[in-house]
Amino acid sequence: MSRIGNKSIIIPAGVTVEQNGNVVTVKGPKGELSREFASQIAINIEGNEITLTRENDAKENRSLHGTMRSNLFNMVTGVSEGFAKELELIGVGYRAQMQGSKLVLNVGYSHPVEFEAQEGITIEVPSNTKVVVKGANKEHVGELAANIRGVRPPEPYKGKGICYVGEFVRRKEGKTGK
Repeated sequence: MSRIGNKSIIIPAGVTVEQNGNVVTVKGPKGELSREFASQIAINIEGNEITLTRENDAKENRSLHGTMRSNLFNMVTGVSEGFAKELELIGVGYRAQMQGSKLVLNVGYSHPVEFEAQEGITIEVPSNTKVVVKGANKEHVGELAANIRGVRPPEPYKGKGICYVGEFVRRKEGKTGK
């Protein structure tokens, strides 16, 4: 029994949800998201509440039930509130800056690394060691933040690199071992 899939989704004010077959479109103040869902799970939109029901208890349907509910909830949350990931650059000389719509990172390589934001995603640099990725689509925000972090992941010996704000980097002792 899916406990997450059985929860209903409350549609906040200012958000509209439209269903056309298996395609669900969610519009709100932060943007518009559309996604095709599996046909085994029925999506019922009544008033300001969305419920998902599965046709039978087959293993595939049980696994899809909670996943589809979470994806739909993230769409509603994204267009109403949005999602943000904060990254922090730790290291001597490591800095980030915006040049037009490009994010330029100087993280110890012989050349700067540039990132272009996708449509619907904004990159902000509040200080030269902080980067904030914002957008309505949780998957795209997380993917871009992971790609930025992947340029120079935090290393355990000196603690240098790009990490999420609040991420714990486990430190190791060096060769001296004392």
